[in-house]
Amino acid sequence: MADPSSYRPRPGEIPDSPGVYRFRDEHRRVIYVGKAKSLRQRLANYFQDLANLHPRTRTMVTTAASVEWTVVSTEVEALQLEYSWIKEYDPRFNVKYRDDKSYPYLAVTMNEEFPRVQVMRGQKKKGVRYFGPYGHAWAIRDTVDLLLRVFPVRTCSAGVFKNAARTGRPCLLGYIGKCSAPCVGRITPDDHWDLADEFCDFMAGRTGTYLRRLERQMAEAAEEMEYERAARLRDDIGALKKAMEKSAVVLADATDADLIAVAEDELEAAVQIFHVRGGRVRGQRGWVTDKVEEITTGALVEHALQQLYGEERGDTVPKEVLVPALPDPVEPVQQWLTERRGSGVSLRIPQRGDKKALMETVQRNAQQALVLHKTKRASDLTTRSRALEEIAEALDLDSAPLRIECYDISHLQGDDVVASMVVFEDGLARKSEYRRFQIKGFEGQDDVRSMHEVITRRFRRYLAEKEKTGEWADGEGLTDGDRPTTGADAAENGAAPADGGPALTHGPALTEEPAPAPAPTDGPALKDDDGRPKRFAYPPQLVVVDGGQPQVAAAQRALDDLGIDDIAVCGLAKRLEEVWLPREDDPVVLPRTSEGLYLLQRVRDEAHRFAITYQRAKRAKRFRSSPLDDVPGLGETRKQALIKHFGSVKKLRSATIDQICEVPGIGRKTAETVAVALARATPAAPAVNTATGEIMDDDDGAPETTADAPGEPVSAGTPDERRGQER
Repeated sequence: MADPSSYRPRPGEIPDSPGVYRFRDEHRRVIYVGKAKSLRQRLANYFQDLANLHPRTRTMVTTAASVEWTVVSTEVEALQLEYSWIKEYDPRFNVKYRDDKSYPYLAVTMNEEFPRVQVMRGQKKKGVRYFGPYGHAWAIRDTVDLLLRVFPVRTCSAGVFKNAARTGRPCLLGYIGKCSAPCVGRITPDDHWDLADEFCDFMAGRTGTYLRRLERQMAEAAEEMEYERAARLRDDIGALKKAMEKSAVVLADATDADLIAVAEDELEAAVQIFHVRGGRVRGQRGWVTDKVEEITTGALVEHALQQLYGEERGDTVPKEVLVPALPDPVEPVQQWLTERRGSGVSLRIPQRGDKKALMETVQRNAQQALVLHKTKRASDLTTRSRALEEIAEALDLDSAPLRIECYDISHLQGDDVVASMVVFEDGLARKSEYRRFQIKGFEGQDDVRSMHEVITRRFRRYLAEKEKTGEWADGEGLTDGDRPTTGADAAENGAAPADGGPALTHGPALTEEPAPAPAPTDGPALKDDDGRPKRFAYPPQLVVVDGGQPQVAAAQRALDDLGIDDIAVCGLAKRLEEVWLPREDDPVVLPRTSEGLYLLQRVRDEAHRFAITYQRAKRAKRFRSSPLDDVPGLGETRKQALIKHFGSVKKLRSATIDQICEVPGIGRKTAETVAVALARATPAAPAVNTATGEIMDDDDGAPETTADAPGEPVSAGTPDERRGQER
């Protein structure tokens, strides 16, 4: 690891002008390429106190051993040179998009004497017109089959073409009219090239000209009573329209545009591009990348534009490019796109109308692509095995942690304090084992104290289950103070499966080394007398807490108080993604590309999602509670009937017993009970919608119908709209 001060340029040596710089490692390999409006100001940012740098940037500058730069005259030249160098050197710390699959294109080889229509993948070739990309090759073949009625362009391979020319007999397509048979001289090379050019024009979106021409020819043929020719033209028009219907109109003004959306988290980003030509989506593609450096959304967009249009010229660069965020600065990028197209290119963020709606669709595709990528990465057996081995090595564990439990605390400024427990087995989420807790030992906000309470309650239950199964050695046992209470308290200690479904089956172990505890089974030892799985009978090999040193110390102290010494504890601090261990002053820093770090982050993020979902559900129920909830024997159906009849609890409170009896299903005894309960209940202070600031009185809603008993499934989490207050 190099010290950046050892290769820092001398003061005044770096020019204050646009340019491109390269960081090289000790083996002279280029590891990072960047551009700058002012090289002096940009490079100065790298040579500051390492503690002030982002962890990824810090890793880059300590890996490098030298820096060099090239001065250019304009920012556009810097953009072009940066793209060329990234393509040439493939630096490890630069954003590198990779296709999430190999997309097929509809290609027309206009560089040949007799252009050919075919499906192509891989690198684009010079002189070939490309359309797409398409999701499937069969979609291309269906489109081509329809268009060959009107544009009978050659589709055969070079070998078939030469054989037909040698024998003087065309292939089957030539006999049925779907090929103009240039191989046997039925059409001249120039006429065939013009036919291929018209095919390209139609695919590029200029469809109106050909439809009008065919309709005019059909009318002329009908007037001349050439009905067979008119019928053939009618079928040609139908084929063209059917080909056009395969891509729906998304922009009514026949716009040519590319829409780019980015979905990202702290580790990775997914880019989705929709190619719209003539108002129709003609192609779609997606990329994913690891965020090796600290980078903004605008910078991700800039790199996507470089990769998308770096090899393109002319009409393949559309007139309009819609993005979620603009590069900073935007002028050089826009000028670079204009030069590649040869005319003006608009680079902007859609604000309203159809284009914004379509951008939202592209954004949803990007989000789904990111989720799918993470799912594929997480489900790979080899990757999961490597991740668990890296965690075991980094934390100095005896074996891979086949069961990991992660805990997180969530509250809103000290109110509705709850906690979550999520379980990962063999590197995969086991949602049937998720649990949630209410903090009951104290009031207010104290994450450290809350963590201690949750860990204590969870493992006190584990010790109780262990004692029931007779797993204690001689002389071991629980003291009275360690025994959990029964009934309501035992129910509060943990919730039932988060998904409400049956327990998942367990996959194969990922290591041949023996685990500290037996692999989980569905045998009698882990089931109650009624056959249901016990909630806390199986211990983890690793406990992960969301937080730093204080939370880790609290968790370890809870285990020590219970006499448990065979379960490892660590914490993952979100700010710098550092792993903290008990009684250690310095964190464990896993490599940025470590699969072990990726697994720990997924576990931590899932615990946060599960905790904040539960906290929001509790808060919503508290805001929407009603005095009718305390009326014995009054179910949800009759509650809603009362509210529907009177309109609100406020009006129900002022009603007489006889008026309450008018509600279907409400007898006099029930009406008296309701009246007494409402008379005793003191109207609470008006609730406030914390998202909007709106005061919510009794007229605003009906009684809450969502149960809050342990075991209720919790809905999927939503983005944290108020990160500064809620955790």
